[in-house]
Amino acid sequence: MRPEDAARAVRGDPSRRRFMCLTGLAAVGVAAGCATNPVTGSTQFMTVSEEEEIQLDRQYSPMQFSEDFGPVQDAALNAYVGGVGRAMVPGTHRPHMPYSFRVVNATYINAYAFPGGSIACTRGILTSLNSEAELAALLGHEIGHVNARHTAEQLSKGQLSNVLVGGLSVIAGVASPGLGQVAAALGSVGVGAFLAKYSRDNERQADALGTEYLVKAGYGPDGTVGLMEMLNSLNKSKPSSIELMFATHPMSDERYQTAVNAVRTRYAASRGLPLHRERYMDSTARLRAIGGAIREMQQGDAALGAEKFSQAEVHYQAALRQAPNDYVGLVSMAKCQLMQEKYSEGARYARQAKAVYPQEAQGHHLSGFAALTLKEYDAAYQDFQTAHRLLPGNPSPLFFMGLSQEAMGRRPEAARAYALYLEQVQEGKFAQHAAQRLQAWGYAR
Repeated sequence: MRPEDAARAVRGDPSRRRFMCLTGLAAVGVAAGCATNPVTGSTQFMTVSEEEEIQLDRQYSPMQFSEDFGPVQDAALNAYVGGVGRAMVPGTHRPHMPYSFRVVNATYINAYAFPGGSIACTRGILTSLNSEAELAALLGHEIGHVNARHTAEQLSKGQLSNVLVGGLSVIAGVASPGLGQVAAALGSVGVGAFLAKYSRDNERQADALGTEYLVKAGYGPDGTVGLMEMLNSLNKSKPSSIELMFATHPMSDERYQTAVNAVRTRYAASRGLPLHRERYMDSTARLRAIGGAIREMQQGDAALGAEKFSQAEVHYQAALRQAPNDYVGLVSMAKCQLMQEKYSEGARYARQAKAVYPQEAQGHHLSGFAALTLKEYDAAYQDFQTAHRLLPGNPSPLFFMGLSQEAMGRRPEAARAYALYLEQVQEGKFAQHAAQRLQAWGYAR
């Protein structure tokens, strides 16, 4: 497979309709068992230990954080959100878990938790909140999922069909509907690829726990009401920027009313506790100042997903006029250009992106892909090598490291990269190419 053929392969998928759709189930080879639920105290079917929850978290959360363009570089904002989250931990049912909190750069509206306690909220949702109590309700809800062990419960019941069960081969080999192959080549595994999808019962329980935890931390329960009103309003209007949140956190009028009734009854005596609106506004002022750029990027993402490249480009350009050094804007514009085969322009935006945020992998991977298509093979290899160092869990750079070395005639080096790639991925066009090369070169039988 020549580098230009790799680009053609990811462009030519006739089913390009959306970025990524993960399907398929893999068997989970675990022994049946029971455990006491830390929230209810009742015995439940559970095959995943606490140590395994933490291990899954450590393995997959970095991939999702990178998919969401990494934590924001605003240290004060991350510290603020982390402080709100940590203040609630002592009042939870599992205070010993290794919780961590961060704001990720993604502009879509969401927050999520991994089973070991790694929790993130996007820039998009922070610009939709109005008080620190609403932020506490949001983080408390995600902490609730960790405490009730909802992801572990789904794994135990065999209901979790995304990558937490299927493994990386699902991403790089099987998951190619829509823009999946393009996304894979450009370093993306698909927005939300690693996120659990909760049931309505899970959501109601997490709502209740979130309110309990925020009140224990000294916030007024009307923070939950404000959060629910915002989510319920968005659920009715259904903008594209919140589709993933409601896919993983189903919303309904019943869920909204249940949460509001609990505030009015069980927590009525606590409604005088502070909401800290001014403190929230002060702490998020820099983020809200680029709210217009974030909205432009949300619209650009919707257009890109619909393959309306010119429209997407207009929105990304508008965003970059307001926030010229925004990493998400630069990465998104690079992807938009590369998908249109405008490789020189894509390379320019990718170089800007990696200069703005050198510690994040996507900019380097995009720069490498652009260099590969421009036959700048050594530069491509260096970029893919950096991307792999920054995010070693993503197998995609390994394949392109091999392809770059192959293009430069460095067969032993290419073979090593292909072999490492095949250790993680066994299906798909890239795996086929790697396996064929190893066989043709005498490295495999």
